[in-house]
Amino acid sequence: MLRPYRLLAAVPHASSLMAFSLLGRLHMPALAMVLTFLVVDWTGSYAIGGVIGMMVTVGQAIAGPLRGRSADRSSAPKLLVVTGLGSGLGMVALVLVTRWADPAQWWLILPVALFTGLSHPPITQVGRAIWPRLTDGPAREAAFAVEATLQELLFVVAPMLATFVVAIWGPVVAMLACAAWAALGSIIFAASLLRAGLREAPKEGASGAGRAGSLFRVRGFTSLLLFYAALVGGLISIDLVLVGWARERGAPELAGLLAMVWAIGSLTGGLVSGGFAARPRLWLRVLLSALGMAALVPVLPPIADPGSPWLVGAILLIGGTAIAPTLAAGNGRIADLAPAERRSEAFGWLTSATTLGGAIASPLAGWMLDLSGPALAAAVAAGLAFVGFGFVAHHSARASRAPQAKEESATT
Repeated sequence: MLRPYRLLAAVPHASSLMAFSLLGRLHMPALAMVLTFLVVDWTGSYAIGGVIGMMVTVGQAIAGPLRGRSADRSSAPKLLVVTGLGSGLGMVALVLVTRWADPAQWWLILPVALFTGLSHPPITQVGRAIWPRLTDGPAREAAFAVEATLQELLFVVAPMLATFVVAIWGPVVAMLACAAWAALGSIIFAASLLRAGLREAPKEGASGAGRAGSLFRVRGFTSLLLFYAALVGGLISIDLVLVGWARERGAPELAGLLAMVWAIGSLTGGLVSGGFAARPRLWLRVLLSALGMAALVPVLPPIADPGSPWLVGAILLIGGTAIAPTLAAGNGRIADLAPAERRSEAFGWLTSATTLGGAIASPLAGWMLDLSGPALAAAVAAGLAFVGFGFVAHHSARASRAPQAKEESATT
């Protein structure tokens, strides 16, 4: 189970790069929650909080590929420092608007929210794009597995820390803490890149789309983005299913406990899969993830009413073991497809795709919860994951046909 960490330990600077890349993202899973608390305290409206959060998300989705492209063409450390400071200042500005503006003029905060999203530092895409530059083979797959596994831990720890700060000191202090971490985390990660000798952009290679072409012309790239959008949409839908079911039972804290169980399953799966020497079969991992979501349908209301938390938790624990391995294999496949000089941009598009998937799936899952309850919403989540499997199967089929076509043309 510890083999992926031993593989990474043999790569120079890998430990510090992994640690500071993940620490630099610590505020990201907490931002939406903290912003909601801040805006609701200011306006008393969750709907307005949702609109403002959406503006931040739109900015992040736009910035993803743009910041990734900049990291591919210029100094990533410099870009991280500039965007980290900009993002931190944007969060401070959000606090100032909520303190000084009349709640009736809440729309004044929308451009500030958009600026904050557009300034989002490209820590995630840069942190993933560096591994093919540093290593290959099993060590590279181990890096993606460890990154996907520990990011699951971030999505558990960060909201808990944010909730603690909000409860003790209030949302203003929590938002200022996010602002400080956005700047400091970006600077620390930039320093670790400099120390590892990754100051300059990767040199242009002969393969792939090149700097001038579109990544969408790379065979299979669009299919992988659509797969990620569908899968992440399914994962976010399951989170909403757990919240809706827990609220129906009158035990909202149950949602957090079950989400933690799901994350533990994912952590375990990521640790185990990272030690595999063979190339991961993405289609199989996606299929297992989809089946894990589908297994929730018969144990949730109205099919099973009221449903057993122990049974749901057991399914989440077992089904969750496929999630981190699936995400790690997907990241590795993106790294394989994108040219070396375009990998940060590729992971930026990946960020935008997952954002789009969540934006589509969240209202769909909410509508299903209102219409028929948790079981139907879980079925929709599983359906999205199976759609993702379809995109992966299509990508795998095209990839397998490509070498055969080359062999046939070579013999004629």
